[in-house]
Amino acid sequence: MRYLLISFCFFFVGCASYPENNNFIKREISDLVLKNTYFSDKQKDYIYKATINVNDKPFGGVFIVKKIRNNNHRVVFTTEMGNKIFDFSFINEDFRVNYILEDLNKKILINILKKDFKVLIEESPLFLNAFSSNNYAVFETKIYDKRHYYYTISNQIHKIVRSGKGKEKVIFTFKNTDNFIANLIKIEHKNLKLTINLKSI
Repeated sequence: MRYLLISFCFFFVGCASYPENNNFIKREISDLVLKNTYFSDKQKDYIYKATINVNDKPFGGVFIVKKIRNNNHRVVFTTEMGNKIFDFSFINEDFRVNYILEDLNKKILINILKKDFKVLIEESPLFLNAFSSNNYAVFETKIYDKRHYYYTISNQIHKIVRSGKGKEKVIFTFKNTDNFIANLIKIEHKNLKLTINLKSI
């Protein structure tokens, strides 16, 4: 009987949502706005020195994001010499692989990169709920049917968490932000050997 009670406790704790597990306080959403401006300027090429570690294998080079028009971005990763590693297009909800290096041409990996980069470029994600957590206003959103939590201060995004079963699955951190440009970006997967580090150049 005691074992059964303990099992039920673990079951309910495990099923708690991400906001519940982090003691978020629900907020009214009528006066709140969520906007991701980090890759929103069509006049600018966003260029980063990048390191992508996949299964302990590092790929270094230059990461470029270009907004072509509304809801249309190009994401390109090249070597320092300019040889393409991958080249993706996002047009509305469509995703296109223009090129990818053979070593990375795995359907699972491409799908993961698609989801990660969609989060980076999505300017107006589907806004579901709002919360407070310490000094942050936290927005619950949905991208590709996955829950994401945007941690913001003064309308500036500092962190995004993709959650699953109430836990952190992927953490996006934005540092050294200046004029709505994130000079340092890190994408860290908790259950995969995949990290992406970007430094503006």
